[in-house]
Amino acid sequence: MRRLAIAVIACVAATAAVRTQDPFRSATNLVSVYATVLDGDGRLVPDLSRADFVVKDDGREQPISHFSNDVQPFSVVVMLDRSGSMAEHYDTVRRAARAFVRQMRPEDRARVGSFSSDISIGPEDFTSDRAELERILDEDLQEMGSSPVWTAIDRSMTALVPLEGRRVVLVFSDGHDDPRAGQVRTSVEDLIRRTRVNGIMVYAIGFANEKRESPSRRSWIDPKNPRGPIWIPIPVPSSPVGGRPGIGGIGSKPRYEPPDPGLRELADVSGGGYFEMDQTQDLSATFVRVAEELHRQYWLGFAPRKLDGKTHEIEVKVRRRGMDVRARQTYVASTK
Repeated sequence: MRRLAIAVIACVAATAAVRTQDPFRSATNLVSVYATVLDGDGRLVPDLSRADFVVKDDGREQPISHFSNDVQPFSVVVMLDRSGSMAEHYDTVRRAARAFVRQMRPEDRARVGSFSSDISIGPEDFTSDRAELERILDEDLQEMGSSPVWTAIDRSMTALVPLEGRRVVLVFSDGHDDPRAGQVRTSVEDLIRRTRVNGIMVYAIGFANEKRESPSRRSWIDPKNPRGPIWIPIPVPSSPVGGRPGIGGIGSKPRYEPPDPGLRELADVSGGGYFEMDQTQDLSATFVRVAEELHRQYWLGFAPRKLDGKTHEIEVKVRRRGMDVRARQTYVASTK
């Protein structure tokens, strides 16, 4: 009898341990939501409790059956733009991505990708080996070429789908989708559908490139780019007429071409984050900020109202005033 009692106690303890490690696995129909909470000054708010949150499913408040504010591990694909328009920023972007890798915890896993005339993601498996990830940043990024932004994000999602837990795509790009002839074309709408079905979070750092216009241009032929020449503007002096500067001339203010708005939309719908920059001096700090956010997110779980295979809207709020919450906006209900 005593041996039986000990066995029962051990079994109960083991079951409790499993539940503590991963409470969401015990109920496959639960909807998992990761929430980032910021105060009015944009600072992360890490000390909220379950009672501070309100979760609505199609407008109806739902009980939060699972809650955690502990640091949760993540799996991420860091995808970098190597198109011709980003060439002058390659070294800065590499250093910023390296800063992100160094912020990873031992339980976090990553792969590093880049896109231009091709799309590559390495190493073969997700890893916590920082040295290997930094080696890829130093040695295995794509050469300059075209810009299949949406397909690169799609490939990143495909790499993440088989994994459990929190899955993230971190993409840096000027956001102008321009695949070369023969490359697969993907739409933003396709990606939004994938985030709803797969629950993959997208963080996008959009870079607004300086738009240099000039009546005089010279071309440089990239032998690896079959699309033809890349036009490089030649600055012209300021116009003496009325003291107005010429286009792209000395004294003129720089004009920036904003990233495609699809980057922000994708980040918003998926519950990730969007950062837009027009200078690279703070790029490393932005990559580090993304890592910090991922380590400070709340993990909420609730039971869906219907198991109908349809898309439902999620709304996450905090009862305290002055708080801004970022979380996924939709989910697709299971049919089981």
